[in-house]
Amino acid sequence: MQAHEIMIKQVYKVKENDKIRAVIEKFIDHHISGLPVVNDRNEIVGYISDGDIMRYIGKHEDKVIDFFFYLAVFQGDVDEFDARTEALLNANVMDIAKRKVTTVAWNEEIENIAAILGKKQIKKLPVQRNGVLVGIISRGDVIRNVFKIK
Repeated sequence: MQAHEIMIKQVYKVKENDKIRAVIEKFIDHHISGLPVVNDRNEIVGYISDGDIMRYIGKHEDKVIDFFFYLAVFQGDVDEFDARTEALLNANVMDIAKRKVTTVAWNEEIENIAAILGKKQIKKLPVQRNGVLVGIISRGDVIRNVFKIK
């Protein structure tokens, strides 16, 4: 069984110039926890997950986000946490997205996909064909297709 046989073809994604606000909206609207980031040619340039968001909701030291944070605090009487979350919403997705993305080819065998998901301890794998995003496979997709139990 190959990736193209089990992958989800309708992939929720964000563009590399989108704001984190668009990511959060897709997470909430579609009940998902991660998104591939693509350029205008639909090539994968990053991946952003709820874990990446969690790291920035908490206290951190990041020059890009901190610039917006200090700007928000300076402009008014804003709570520190509120300023940090507002700054995050207005940041560019590529400011915090992972740029080194593990992907699989559209014809990758399911055994290899399972091995990658397990070894890398990731939940989803973007699928590409000729360098373009064509689908996504989750751990659940692999389990459902390997074990046909009702």
